[in-house]
Amino acid sequence: MHGRTRLKPRKYRAYTRKDIDAIPQLDRVAPRLRTAMKAVSAVLPFRVNDYVLDELIRWEDVPDDPIFRLTFPQPEMLEPGDLRRMVDLVREEAPPAALKAEARAIQDRLNPHPAGQMTLNVPRLDGAPVAGMQHKYRETVLFFPSQGQTCHAYCTYCFRWAQFVGIESLKFASREAQTLVRYLRAHREVRSVLITGGDPLIMKTATLRRYVEPLLTEPGLDHIASIRLGSKAPAYWPYRFVTDPDADDLLQLFEEVRAAGKHLALMTHISHPREIQTRVAAEGLRRAAGAGAVVRCQAPLMRGINDDPDVWADLWSRQVRLGAVPYYLFVARDTGPKGYFEVPLARAHDIFREACRRVSGLARTVRGPSMSALPGKVVVDGVADVAGERVFVLKLLQGRVPGWVGRPFFAAFDPEAAWLDHLRPAFGEAEFFYEAELRAIENGRPEPWRRSGRARGGDRRGGRRTLPVVVGLADPAGAIDRPTWMTV
Repeated sequence: MHGRTRLKPRKYRAYTRKDIDAIPQLDRVAPRLRTAMKAVSAVLPFRVNDYVLDELIRWEDVPDDPIFRLTFPQPEMLEPGDLRRMVDLVREEAPPAALKAEARAIQDRLNPHPAGQMTLNVPRLDGAPVAGMQHKYRETVLFFPSQGQTCHAYCTYCFRWAQFVGIESLKFASREAQTLVRYLRAHREVRSVLITGGDPLIMKTATLRRYVEPLLTEPGLDHIASIRLGSKAPAYWPYRFVTDPDADDLLQLFEEVRAAGKHLALMTHISHPREIQTRVAAEGLRRAAGAGAVVRCQAPLMRGINDDPDVWADLWSRQVRLGAVPYYLFVARDTGPKGYFEVPLARAHDIFREACRRVSGLARTVRGPSMSALPGKVVVDGVADVAGERVFVLKLLQGRVPGWVGRPFFAAFDPEAAWLDHLRPAFGEAEFFYEAELRAIENGRPEPWRRSGRARGGDRRGGRRTLPVVVGLADPAGAIDRPTWMTV
């Protein structure tokens, strides 16, 4: 059971763009910066709450405080010309329509839906696209309940920023739990459902229950082994698990998922150790785990917020101490204000590797640095000298085609590259091994598992698949004469 708590309840209060001048802590911020915040927040979403303001930000360190950068819009998040135009409109008190039109033009240039989210990932049922769902990987379906398409506070790096800027055509959202059930019955290859957003834990438990309960009780869903809830609540509003009026109801729902024989994973984004240093954050994680949730922590590596191995080592160690599982270190996605936050892949790998050296094996469950790109989750496994060439050693942890998963491949080393699209194949190869099949998928050919439910893919030599196997990659300075090919 989840037990009782002695912490005092707190009433949630949110601040948005229209409240910037009403946030008392911003009185110490220069008026010029506040004006820039208003300009940037007309383009990218802004929402914060009083818990973040009072407990997480060290205001004496502003504007360099990492939680401040994580939650408040920064001028450099827009290109200089775009920022000047937006600041001029704010200063001129331009009509809302003019401000919105300029903001929309900028938003369109910020790649609002990367990695095929609006094209390749939307599933179909009875020949029609299904609103509010994504099915990129064979075993996992993402579901976006319409009532959960906001958050307790917004991360400035959020790759789903387009959900929150008021453009209906860019939103994923569904009110139809039965549509999800029908889709899952028709797709028995699915093993896991991720309820995401936004943040599904912004919803009252009674509303969340309407989406979760059918996955436990409806016939024909015995193939669903796990339910995941994607949430930032443990960091931005841990009272959701502790003293909110329906906190105990939420934990009861967690217990029901476990009693139904399903794995319940709370997929939470923790970007900085300070987010889980408060007493209420620790209590929230304790109660969630006590109710049967496995808390898995993930976050992207972001310049100016957590681009330091000491920060990650501290973060992962604290997560383990609180009973959570370090899960992913992501690379900043190629959307929104990526240029402000991005860290080159070479440095990301160095930070990840150095942080791993400083923690015990229990914290080395984390995987990364991982790019959630068009072909799948591509991890930078190492840097090595292979056949006389300096290379990145890459691998797909998850892929559109299951046969791509786990296969090492190589990219020419580039110290400035910050995303998969910046890389070129090593050894004079024309393209990466998956690219021809990916082009066919982009041109309308379904992935193999959509056609037959069976995984296919991979190069063949003599009728069997050949994989390059490279050993000894833990030391980036190590040299390997040539790739070794293993036939399986």
